[in-house]
Amino acid sequence: MPYSPSEEVDAVVVGTGAGGSPLLARLAAAGLSVVALEAGRVLDPVRDFARDEEAQGFLFWNDERLSAGDDPVAFGRNNSGTGVGGSTLHYTAYTVRAQPADLRLKTDFGVAEDWPFDYEALAPYYDEVEATIGVSGPSPYPWGPARTPYPLKPLPLNGAAQLMQRGCEALGIRTSPAANAALSGSYATDGTHFRPACHNCGFCQAGCATGAKGSADVTWLPLAVAAGAEIRPECYVTGFERDGTGRITAVVYRTPRGDERQRCRAVFLCAGAIETPRLLLLNGLANGSGQVGRNFMAHTGIQVWGQFDDFVRPFKGIPGGLISEDTHRPADADFAGGYLLQSIGVMPVTYASQVARGRKLWGPQLRAHMRGYNNTAGINILGDCLPYGHNYMELSDELDARGLPKPRVHFTMGENERRMTEHADRLMQRIWEAAGARDIWSFPRNAHIIGTARMGADADGSVVDPDGKAHDVPNLYISDNSTWPSALGANPALTIMALSLRTADRFLANRGA
Repeated sequence: MPYSPSEEVDAVVVGTGAGGSPLLARLAAAGLSVVALEAGRVLDPVRDFARDEEAQGFLFWNDERLSAGDDPVAFGRNNSGTGVGGSTLHYTAYTVRAQPADLRLKTDFGVAEDWPFDYEALAPYYDEVEATIGVSGPSPYPWGPARTPYPLKPLPLNGAAQLMQRGCEALGIRTSPAANAALSGSYATDGTHFRPACHNCGFCQAGCATGAKGSADVTWLPLAVAAGAEIRPECYVTGFERDGTGRITAVVYRTPRGDERQRCRAVFLCAGAIETPRLLLLNGLANGSGQVGRNFMAHTGIQVWGQFDDFVRPFKGIPGGLISEDTHRPADADFAGGYLLQSIGVMPVTYASQVARGRKLWGPQLRAHMRGYNNTAGINILGDCLPYGHNYMELSDELDARGLPKPRVHFTMGENERRMTEHADRLMQRIWEAAGARDIWSFPRNAHIIGTARMGADADGSVVDPDGKAHDVPNLYISDNSTWPSALGANPALTIMALSLRTADRFLANRGA
């Protein structure tokens, strides 16, 4: 039974992606009345997800975001999504855990900020997320602390993964099948539907039509709905109503029918590292520290491509099949932090667009290069990015179609990121040479958006406390990668989900107290 907007529910959750959906399921399972507001629409995987990357552009957050700085960040498919399930609908399901050292950059290197808790606080939540969404991976895992075995064996290595394995072996670099939230065998957990094994079509970013990928729409959200949560699609949040004490009493949102409001006792803002600070700045909320929108980070993510005599078929199989974390803290590093290496598959239009931008090929030259697409393989990194004062998100004077200021994001890589990128570029070039590649070339890029509503114990230097609770608003919580004090040398989805569960548990424990 849907809740009435005039009914005061226990919580409103804004966003149904990696940050909102685990939390929604946890709060509903605890017996709370919860409503989730999602800007996108409900999607039917069988009807709406096609193995056609151009047709699937509706999965991405396509509202214009303005980019500034010396290294402007590309938005759209690179960083966020829309629809019930958020960016998990189009993520590539690469589910790497952070290493303990990732959470203490300041302690180890004297830069950035430490997280306000250690790895052990996240470890049980990593276990729970991996079991709930069905992660396929190697046991034991070669790097980091001992852990609970993955629920499923690793997925098969695709062409790019086998070639990276060949090159790394020649150079003495350890590799392993990667952990991916795509099923190597049929799977179900209590309360979720039976899901079939991945059939390695490789079009993960186009949405998974079979349910083999562990996106929120087939994992956390069915659990939430079964426990009584209500999910309202096509509800774009624009504001909040507050009482005299500063508590939020209602969330205001725009629908195809017009503006509506939902009364509530608590709000969980899980809209991502652009829309979360944008909403806070639009409403003058939770910014007593002046840190909302500050400390923007984007992972270093340079890619190295090569063509081989082998028939690779780069669209086949899970995109990130192989990993190495031997570069987590390289012995010869001239930078703080580190990175991981991963093989990458790629869909044809995506690759063609990168060739056009990265190599400035067009017309006959581009067509000639693309004749080698089926013999192409890539490697990339996912590396730390430090927070800097010159990287931030602000509201621009330019309005979007809703009449709201567009976000403008300033980003320029620091010397640390440039050194890390150069180190990784040299290494990946050597790997591809050892694997027998020809026509090797590099495509600099940054991936993921992080850090614009920092978490910390000091209210003067952060937006939320270690439990995700806003310092300035007594019943506002934030659960997404905007709260991260540092970027981590790992893909963000698994940690966002683990942190979401931890935030929910801390809220429930404090509520009970």
